[in-house]
Amino acid sequence: MNTLNTKNTSPYALLPIAVFLIIYMGAGIIFKDFYSMPAVTAFLTALIVAFLQNRSVSFSDKLTVAAKGLADENILTMCLVFLAAGAFSGAINAAGGVESTVNLGLHFLPASLAVVGLFLIGCFISLAMGTSVGTISALAPIAIGISEKTGINMALCLGAVVSGAMFGDNLSLISDTTIAATKTQGCAMRDKFKTNLFIVLPAAIVTIVVLFFMASGSSAAIAKSGEYSLLSVIPYIFVLAGALCGMNVFTVLIIGTVLSLIAGIITGNISGIEIFTCMGDGITSMYDITIISIIVSCIGSLVKLGGGVDWILNTVNRRIKTNKGARLGIGALTAGVDIATANNTIAIIMTAPIAKEISREYNISPKESASLLDISASITQGLLPYGAQLLYASAATAGSSVTLSGFDIIPFCFYPMFMIVCLAIWIIFSKNKAN
Repeated sequence: MNTLNTKNTSPYALLPIAVFLIIYMGAGIIFKDFYSMPAVTAFLTALIVAFLQNRSVSFSDKLTVAAKGLADENILTMCLVFLAAGAFSGAINAAGGVESTVNLGLHFLPASLAVVGLFLIGCFISLAMGTSVGTISALAPIAIGISEKTGINMALCLGAVVSGAMFGDNLSLISDTTIAATKTQGCAMRDKFKTNLFIVLPAAIVTIVVLFFMASGSSAAIAKSGEYSLLSVIPYIFVLAGALCGMNVFTVLIIGTVLSLIAGIITGNISGIEIFTCMGDGITSMYDITIISIIVSCIGSLVKLGGGVDWILNTVNRRIKTNKGARLGIGALTAGVDIATANNTIAIIMTAPIAKEISREYNISPKESASLLDISASITQGLLPYGAQLLYASAATAGSSVTLSGFDIIPFCFYPMFMIVCLAIWIIFSKNKAN
Protein backbone atom coordinates (compact mmCIF):
# COMPACT_ATOMS: atom_id res chain seq x y z
CA MET A 1 0.00 0.00 0.00
CA ASN A 2 1.30 3.46 -0.93
CA THR A 3 2.33 5.52 2.09
CA LEU A 4 4.40 8.12 0.28
CA ASN A 5 3.84 11.86 0.22
CA THR A 6 1.64 13.00 -2.66
CA LYS A 7 1.36 16.71 -1.79
CA ASN A 8 4.88 17.99 -2.37
CA THR A 9 5.63 16.29 -5.67
CA SER A 10 6.82 17.90 -8.88
CA PRO A 11 8.50 16.49 -12.00
CA TYR A 12 10.03 19.94 -12.62
CA ALA A 13 12.32 19.37 -9.64
CA LEU A 14 14.07 16.76 -11.80
CA LEU A 15 15.23 19.42 -14.27
CA PRO A 16 18.85 19.38 -12.95
CA ILE A 17 19.11 15.67 -13.75
CA ALA A 18 17.67 16.28 -17.22
CA VAL A 19 20.19 19.08 -17.77
CA PHE A 20 23.03 16.77 -16.81
CA LEU A 21 21.86 14.03 -19.19
CA ILE A 22 21.38 16.46 -22.08
CA ILE A 23 24.82 18.01 -21.64
CA TYR A 24 26.62 14.73 -21.02
CA MET A 25 24.89 12.68 -23.70
CA GLY A 26 24.75 15.58 -26.15
CA ALA A 27 28.52 16.05 -26.00
CA GLY A 28 29.04 12.31 -26.46
CA ILE A 29 26.79 12.20 -29.53
CA ILE A 30 28.15 15.40 -31.11
CA PHE A 31 31.83 14.56 -30.58
CA LYS A 32 31.30 10.77 -30.90
CA ASP A 33 33.09 10.33 -27.60
CA PHE A 34 31.15 9.92 -24.35
CA TYR A 35 34.22 10.92 -22.37
CA SER A 36 34.78 14.22 -24.17
CA MET A 37 32.60 15.99 -21.60
CA PRO A 38 33.99 15.68 -18.05
CA ALA A 39 31.17 14.34 -15.88
CA VAL A 40 32.09 16.72 -13.07
CA THR A 41 31.51 19.72 -15.38
CA ALA A 42 28.10 18.47 -16.43
CA PHE A 43 27.13 17.79 -12.82
CA LEU A 44 28.31 21.23 -11.71
CA THR A 45 26.07 22.80 -14.35
CA ALA A 46 23.19 20.68 -13.07
CA LEU A 47 23.90 21.87 -9.51
CA ILE A 48 23.67 25.49 -10.62
CA VAL A 49 20.28 24.74 -12.18
CA ALA A 50 19.17 23.09 -8.94
CA PHE A 51 20.05 26.22 -6.98
CA LEU A 52 18.16 28.44 -9.44
CA GLN A 53 14.97 26.41 -9.05
CA ASN A 54 12.31 26.71 -6.34
CA ARG A 55 12.44 30.47 -5.81
CA SER A 56 10.12 30.20 -2.81
CA VAL A 57 13.17 28.98 -0.87
CA SER A 58 16.02 31.43 -0.21
CA PHE A 59 19.50 30.73 -1.50
CA SER A 60 20.89 30.46 2.04
CA ASP A 61 18.23 27.89 2.93
CA LYS A 62 19.11 25.90 -0.18
CA LEU A 63 22.76 25.92 0.91
CA THR A 64 21.68 24.59 4.30
CA VAL A 65 19.68 21.78 2.65
CA ALA A 66 22.60 20.87 0.38
CA ALA A 67 25.04 20.92 3.30
CA LYS A 68 22.82 18.61 5.37
CA GLY A 69 22.68 16.18 2.47
CA LEU A 70 26.45 16.29 2.18
CA ALA A 71 26.85 15.76 5.92
CA ASP A 72 25.10 12.41 5.70
CA GLU A 73 27.28 9.75 7.37
CA ASN A 74 27.07 7.41 4.38
CA ILE A 75 28.20 10.10 1.92
CA LEU A 76 31.15 11.17 4.06
CA THR A 77 32.20 7.57 4.68
CA MET A 78 31.91 6.78 0.98
CA CYS A 79 34.18 9.69 0.04
CA LEU A 80 36.79 8.72 2.64
CA VAL A 81 36.75 5.09 1.50
CA PHE A 82 37.24 6.25 -2.10
CA LEU A 83 40.43 8.05 -1.05
CA ALA A 84 41.69 5.10 1.03
CA ALA A 85 41.05 2.74 -1.88
CA GLY A 86 42.98 5.12 -4.14
CA ALA A 87 45.98 5.06 -1.80
CA PHE A 88 45.98 1.26 -1.81
CA SER A 89 45.64 1.11 -5.60
CA GLY A 90 48.53 3.52 -6.11
CA ALA A 91 50.77 1.65 -3.67
CA ILE A 92 50.05 -1.83 -5.03
CA ASN A 93 50.56 -0.69 -8.62
CA ALA A 94 53.90 0.91 -7.77
CA ALA A 95 54.94 -2.25 -5.91
CA GLY A 96 54.39 -4.31 -9.07
CA GLY A 97 51.42 -6.19 -7.66
CA VAL A 98 49.35 -6.06 -10.84
CA GLU A 99 52.15 -7.37 -13.08
CA SER A 100 53.08 -10.08 -10.61
CA THR A 101 49.50 -11.25 -10.28
CA VAL A 102 49.05 -11.46 -14.05
CA ASN A 103 52.33 -13.29 -14.58
CA LEU A 104 51.60 -15.66 -11.69
CA GLY A 105 48.34 -16.67 -13.32
CA LEU A 106 49.90 -17.13 -16.74
CA HIS A 107 52.72 -19.21 -15.26
CA PHE A 108 50.25 -21.95 -14.30
CA LEU A 109 47.93 -21.51 -17.29
CA PRO A 110 47.64 -24.53 -19.67
CA ALA A 111 47.30 -23.66 -23.36
CA SER A 112 44.01 -25.53 -23.58
CA LEU A 113 42.56 -23.20 -20.95
CA ALA A 114 43.92 -19.97 -22.37
CA VAL A 115 40.64 -18.10 -22.73
CA VAL A 116 39.14 -19.53 -19.54
CA GLY A 117 42.37 -18.52 -17.80
CA LEU A 118 42.04 -14.95 -19.05
CA PHE A 119 38.56 -14.81 -17.54
CA LEU A 120 39.67 -16.30 -14.20
CA ILE A 121 42.74 -14.07 -13.94
CA GLY A 122 40.53 -11.10 -14.80
CA CYS A 123 38.15 -12.13 -12.01
CA PHE A 124 40.95 -12.30 -9.46
CA ILE A 125 42.67 -9.07 -10.48
CA SER A 126 39.44 -7.08 -10.59
CA LEU A 127 38.40 -8.50 -7.21
CA ALA A 128 41.73 -7.43 -5.75
CA MET A 129 42.07 -4.08 -7.53
CA GLY A 130 38.43 -3.04 -7.46
CA THR A 131 38.61 -1.56 -10.96
CA SER A 132 37.43 -3.07 -14.22
CA VAL A 133 39.27 -0.54 -16.39
CA GLY A 134 42.55 -1.20 -14.57
CA THR A 135 42.07 -4.94 -15.06
CA ILE A 136 41.40 -4.53 -18.77
CA SER A 137 44.43 -2.25 -19.14
CA ALA A 138 46.62 -4.94 -17.55
CA LEU A 139 45.20 -7.97 -19.36
CA ALA A 140 44.18 -6.69 -22.81
CA PRO A 141 47.75 -6.73 -24.23
CA ILE A 142 48.19 -10.28 -22.91
CA ALA A 143 44.87 -11.37 -24.44
CA ILE A 144 45.93 -9.94 -27.80
CA GLY A 145 49.28 -11.75 -27.58
CA ILE A 146 47.55 -15.05 -26.75
CA SER A 147 45.20 -14.58 -29.72
CA GLU A 148 48.04 -13.90 -32.13
CA LYS A 149 50.08 -16.89 -30.91
CA THR A 150 47.24 -19.40 -30.68
CA GLY A 151 44.94 -18.31 -33.48
CA ILE A 152 42.01 -17.97 -31.06
CA ASN A 153 39.50 -15.28 -32.05
CA MET A 154 40.84 -11.99 -30.65
CA ALA A 155 37.36 -10.69 -29.89
CA LEU A 156 36.74 -13.85 -27.85
CA CYS A 157 39.94 -13.30 -25.85
CA LEU A 158 39.07 -9.67 -25.16
CA GLY A 159 35.49 -10.61 -24.33
CA ALA A 160 36.86 -12.98 -21.68
CA VAL A 161 38.97 -10.16 -20.23
CA VAL A 162 36.05 -7.71 -20.13
CA SER A 163 33.85 -10.39 -18.54
CA GLY A 164 36.43 -11.11 -15.84
CA ALA A 165 36.90 -7.40 -15.22
CA MET A 166 33.15 -6.90 -14.71
CA PHE A 167 33.04 -9.83 -12.26
CA GLY A 168 35.35 -8.06 -9.84
CA ASP A 169 34.01 -4.59 -10.60
CA ASN A 170 30.65 -5.84 -9.35
CA LEU A 171 31.93 -7.91 -6.40
CA SER A 172 35.19 -6.35 -5.21
CA LEU A 173 35.06 -4.99 -1.69
CA ILE A 174 37.18 -1.98 -2.66
CA SER A 175 35.41 -1.21 -5.94
CA ASP A 176 33.94 2.29 -6.13
CA THR A 177 30.64 0.75 -7.26
CA THR A 178 30.52 -1.52 -4.20
CA ILE A 179 31.44 1.36 -1.91
CA ALA A 180 28.76 3.58 -3.46
CA ALA A 181 26.07 0.89 -3.38
CA THR A 182 26.67 -0.25 0.21
CA LYS A 183 27.16 3.16 1.78
CA THR A 184 24.12 4.71 0.12
CA GLN A 185 21.90 1.76 1.04
CA GLY A 186 23.32 1.37 4.54
CA CYS A 187 24.55 -2.22 4.53
CA ALA A 188 27.82 -4.01 5.28
CA MET A 189 30.08 -4.79 2.34
CA ARG A 190 30.36 -8.40 3.46
CA ASP A 191 26.56 -8.84 3.40
CA LYS A 192 26.27 -7.27 -0.02
CA PHE A 193 29.13 -9.47 -1.28
CA LYS A 194 27.36 -12.64 -0.16
CA THR A 195 24.07 -11.60 -1.74
CA ASN A 196 25.83 -10.58 -4.96
CA LEU A 197 27.83 -13.78 -5.15
CA PHE A 198 24.70 -15.90 -4.73
CA ILE A 199 23.15 -14.13 -7.73
CA VAL A 200 26.09 -13.92 -10.13
CA LEU A 201 28.18 -17.03 -9.38
CA PRO A 202 26.03 -19.19 -11.71
CA ALA A 203 26.69 -16.62 -14.47
CA ALA A 204 30.44 -16.96 -13.91
CA ILE A 205 30.27 -20.76 -13.99
CA VAL A 206 28.27 -20.80 -17.24
CA THR A 207 30.71 -18.26 -18.71
CA ILE A 208 33.64 -20.61 -17.93
CA VAL A 209 31.87 -23.52 -19.66
CA VAL A 210 30.99 -21.46 -22.74
CA LEU A 211 34.50 -20.01 -23.05
CA PHE A 212 36.05 -23.48 -22.71
CA PHE A 213 34.03 -24.94 -25.57
CA MET A 214 34.38 -21.88 -27.81
CA ALA A 215 38.17 -21.91 -27.45
CA SER A 216 38.56 -25.69 -27.74
CA GLY A 217 40.50 -26.88 -30.75
CA SER A 218 43.43 -24.52 -30.27
CA SER A 219 46.54 -26.38 -29.15
CA ALA A 220 49.19 -23.71 -29.63
CA ALA A 221 51.34 -22.89 -26.63
CA ILE A 222 51.17 -19.61 -24.76
CA ALA A 223 54.24 -17.47 -24.68
CA LYS A 224 56.32 -17.78 -21.52
CA SER A 225 55.02 -15.55 -18.76
CA GLY A 226 57.15 -12.83 -17.23
CA GLU A 227 58.63 -12.81 -13.75
CA TYR A 228 56.45 -12.53 -10.69
CA SER A 229 56.90 -11.96 -6.98
CA LEU A 230 54.68 -13.75 -4.50
CA LEU A 231 55.48 -10.99 -2.03
CA SER A 232 53.79 -8.45 -4.30
CA VAL A 233 50.61 -10.54 -4.47
CA ILE A 234 50.23 -10.82 -0.68
CA PRO A 235 48.60 -7.36 -0.21
CA TYR A 236 45.87 -8.34 -2.71
CA ILE A 237 45.20 -11.58 -0.85
CA PHE A 238 45.11 -9.81 2.51
CA VAL A 239 42.66 -7.12 1.35
CA LEU A 240 40.33 -9.70 -0.15
CA ALA A 241 40.51 -12.07 2.84
CA GLY A 242 40.35 -9.30 5.45
CA ALA A 243 37.29 -7.67 3.95
CA LEU A 244 35.54 -11.04 3.58
CA CYS A 245 36.23 -11.77 7.26
CA GLY A 246 34.39 -8.60 8.21
CA MET A 247 37.32 -6.33 9.09
CA ASN A 248 36.65 -2.62 8.97
CA VAL A 249 37.19 -1.42 5.41
CA PHE A 250 39.48 1.44 6.49
CA THR A 251 41.60 -0.95 8.53
CA VAL A 252 41.83 -3.37 5.61
CA LEU A 253 42.84 -0.67 3.13
CA ILE A 254 45.37 0.97 5.45
CA ILE A 255 47.08 -2.34 6.28
CA GLY A 256 46.91 -3.34 2.60
CA THR A 257 48.59 -0.07 1.64
CA VAL A 258 51.34 -0.58 4.24
CA LEU A 259 51.92 -4.17 3.06
CA SER A 260 52.12 -2.93 -0.53
CA LEU A 261 54.73 -0.32 0.38
CA ILE A 262 56.76 -2.91 2.32
CA ALA A 263 56.59 -5.31 -0.63
CA GLY A 264 57.62 -2.54 -3.01
CA ILE A 265 60.60 -1.56 -0.86
CA ILE A 266 61.78 -5.15 -0.43
CA THR A 267 61.50 -5.89 -4.16
CA GLY A 268 63.14 -2.58 -5.05
CA ASN A 269 60.14 -1.24 -6.97
CA ILE A 270 59.57 1.61 -4.49
CA SER A 271 62.21 3.79 -2.89
CA GLY A 272 62.56 7.14 -1.14
CA ILE A 273 59.93 9.74 -1.89
CA GLU A 274 58.05 7.26 -4.09
CA ILE A 275 56.55 5.87 -0.88
CA PHE A 276 54.40 8.99 -0.73
CA THR A 277 54.04 9.89 -4.40
CA CYS A 278 52.59 6.51 -5.38
CA MET A 279 49.88 6.84 -2.74
CA GLY A 280 49.30 10.42 -3.83
CA ASP A 281 48.84 9.34 -7.43
CA GLY A 282 46.28 6.74 -6.37
CA ILE A 283 44.38 9.20 -4.21
CA THR A 284 44.39 11.75 -7.02
CA SER A 285 42.83 9.20 -9.36
CA MET A 286 39.82 9.15 -6.99
CA TYR A 287 39.33 12.92 -6.93
CA ASP A 288 36.80 13.00 -9.77
CA ILE A 289 34.47 10.38 -8.34
CA THR A 290 34.77 11.93 -4.85
CA ILE A 291 33.87 15.41 -6.11
CA ILE A 292 31.07 13.95 -8.22
CA SER A 293 29.69 12.18 -5.15
CA ILE A 294 29.68 15.49 -3.25
CA ILE A 295 27.95 17.38 -6.07
CA VAL A 296 25.39 14.61 -6.69
CA SER A 297 24.58 14.54 -2.97
CA CYS A 298 23.85 18.28 -3.08
CA ILE A 299 21.75 17.92 -6.24
CA GLY A 300 19.82 15.04 -4.69
CA SER A 301 19.02 17.08 -1.58
CA LEU A 302 17.70 20.00 -3.64
CA VAL A 303 15.73 17.71 -5.96
CA LYS A 304 14.15 16.07 -2.92
CA LEU A 305 13.36 19.50 -1.47
CA GLY A 306 11.48 20.38 -4.66
CA GLY A 307 9.47 17.15 -4.58
CA GLY A 308 11.31 15.39 -7.41
CA VAL A 309 12.10 12.22 -5.47
CA ASP A 310 8.53 11.91 -4.18
CA TRP A 311 7.23 12.38 -7.72
CA ILE A 312 9.38 9.51 -8.99
CA LEU A 313 8.37 7.29 -6.10
CA ASN A 314 4.68 8.00 -6.60
CA THR A 315 5.05 7.41 -10.34
CA VAL A 316 6.82 4.12 -9.68
CA ASN A 317 4.21 3.16 -7.12
CA ARG A 318 1.42 3.60 -9.63
CA ARG A 319 3.12 1.08 -11.90
CA ILE A 320 4.66 -1.25 -9.35
CA LYS A 321 2.36 -3.20 -7.08
CA THR A 322 4.60 -5.97 -5.79
CA ASN A 323 7.96 -6.57 -4.16
CA LYS A 324 9.22 -8.22 -7.34
CA GLY A 325 8.05 -5.28 -9.41
CA ALA A 326 9.94 -2.93 -7.09
CA ARG A 327 13.14 -4.95 -7.56
CA LEU A 328 12.66 -4.84 -11.31
CA GLY A 329 12.03 -1.09 -11.13
CA ILE A 330 15.27 -0.45 -9.23
CA GLY A 331 17.24 -2.56 -11.71
CA ALA A 332 15.69 -0.94 -14.78
CA LEU A 333 16.15 2.58 -13.40
CA THR A 334 19.82 1.96 -12.61
CA ALA A 335 20.49 0.36 -15.99
CA GLY A 336 18.77 3.25 -17.77
CA VAL A 337 20.87 5.87 -15.99
CA ASP A 338 24.04 3.89 -16.74
CA ILE A 339 23.15 3.74 -20.44
CA ALA A 340 22.71 7.49 -20.36
CA THR A 341 25.92 8.28 -18.46
CA ALA A 342 28.22 5.37 -19.47
CA ASN A 343 29.50 5.29 -15.90
CA ASN A 344 28.21 2.66 -13.48
CA THR A 345 29.42 4.44 -10.35
CA ILE A 346 27.66 7.65 -11.33
CA ALA A 347 24.53 5.64 -12.19
CA ILE A 348 24.54 4.06 -8.73
CA ILE A 349 25.08 7.38 -6.95
CA MET A 350 22.27 9.05 -8.92
CA THR A 351 19.81 6.19 -8.47
CA ALA A 352 20.67 5.29 -4.86
CA PRO A 353 18.35 7.73 -3.01
CA ILE A 354 15.36 6.62 -5.07
CA ALA A 355 16.29 2.95 -4.69
CA LYS A 356 16.51 3.37 -0.93
CA GLU A 357 13.02 4.86 -0.73
CA ILE A 358 11.54 2.16 -2.98
CA SER A 359 13.25 -0.51 -0.84
CA ARG A 360 11.73 0.89 2.32
CA GLU A 361 8.29 0.97 0.74
CA TYR A 362 8.44 -2.62 -0.51
CA ASN A 363 10.47 -4.27 2.27
CA ILE A 364 13.63 -4.91 0.27
CA SER A 365 16.64 -5.33 2.55
CA PRO A 366 19.59 -2.90 2.21
CA LYS A 367 21.96 -5.68 1.09
CA GLU A 368 19.52 -6.68 -1.65
CA SER A 369 18.94 -3.12 -2.88
CA ALA A 370 22.72 -2.57 -2.92
CA SER A 371 23.14 -5.74 -4.98
CA LEU A 372 20.39 -4.66 -7.37
CA LEU A 373 22.11 -1.33 -7.92
CA ASP A 374 25.56 -2.81 -8.45
CA ILE A 375 24.53 -5.75 -10.63
CA SER A 376 22.22 -3.71 -12.87
CA ALA A 377 24.85 -1.05 -13.47
CA SER A 378 27.53 -3.70 -14.06
CA ILE A 379 25.41 -5.49 -16.66
CA THR A 380 24.91 -2.42 -18.82
CA GLN A 381 28.44 -1.09 -18.31
CA GLY A 382 29.94 -4.35 -19.55
CA LEU A 383 27.89 -4.19 -22.76
CA LEU A 384 28.12 -0.50 -23.67
CA PRO A 385 30.20 0.05 -26.84
CA TYR A 386 30.90 3.61 -25.68
CA GLY A 387 31.70 2.61 -22.08
CA ALA A 388 35.25 2.90 -20.77
CA GLN A 389 35.66 -0.87 -20.49
CA LEU A 390 35.01 -1.70 -24.14
CA LEU A 391 36.73 1.47 -25.31
CA TYR A 392 39.90 0.40 -23.48
CA ALA A 393 39.64 -3.15 -24.81
CA SER A 394 39.17 -2.04 -28.41
CA ALA A 395 41.88 0.63 -28.18
CA ALA A 396 44.38 -2.04 -27.15
CA THR A 397 44.01 -3.70 -30.58
CA ALA A 398 45.47 -0.69 -32.39
CA GLY A 399 48.65 -1.83 -34.10
CA SER A 400 47.88 -5.52 -33.68
CA SER A 401 47.09 -7.98 -36.46
CA VAL A 402 43.36 -7.27 -36.04
CA THR A 403 41.77 -3.94 -35.12
CA LEU A 404 38.46 -4.27 -33.30
CA SER A 405 35.71 -1.94 -32.17
CA GLY A 406 33.58 -2.26 -29.06
CA PHE A 407 30.77 -3.65 -31.20
CA ASP A 408 33.06 -6.52 -32.30
CA ILE A 409 33.76 -7.50 -28.69
CA ILE A 410 30.22 -7.23 -27.29
CA PRO A 411 28.99 -10.61 -28.68
CA PHE A 412 31.71 -12.33 -26.62
CA CYS A 413 31.04 -10.52 -23.33
CA PHE A 414 29.20 -13.55 -21.99
CA TYR A 415 29.34 -12.81 -18.28
CA PRO A 416 27.24 -9.59 -18.39
CA MET A 417 24.75 -11.38 -20.64
CA PHE A 418 24.39 -14.32 -18.26
CA MET A 419 24.08 -11.89 -15.34
CA ILE A 420 20.87 -10.61 -16.92
CA VAL A 421 19.41 -14.11 -16.80
CA CYS A 422 20.59 -14.77 -13.24
CA LEU A 423 19.26 -11.43 -11.99
CA ALA A 424 15.89 -12.05 -13.65
CA ILE A 425 15.64 -15.51 -12.08
CA TRP A 426 16.56 -14.09 -8.66
CA ILE A 427 13.91 -11.37 -8.93
CA ILE A 428 11.23 -13.86 -10.01
CA PHE A 429 11.92 -16.30 -7.18
CA SER A 430 12.89 -13.76 -4.50
CA LYS A 431 11.00 -13.71 -1.22
CA ASN A 432 9.36 -10.62 0.21
CA LYS A 433 11.31 -10.03 3.40
CA ALA A 434 13.75 -7.43 4.72
CA ASN A 435 16.84 -8.35 6.71
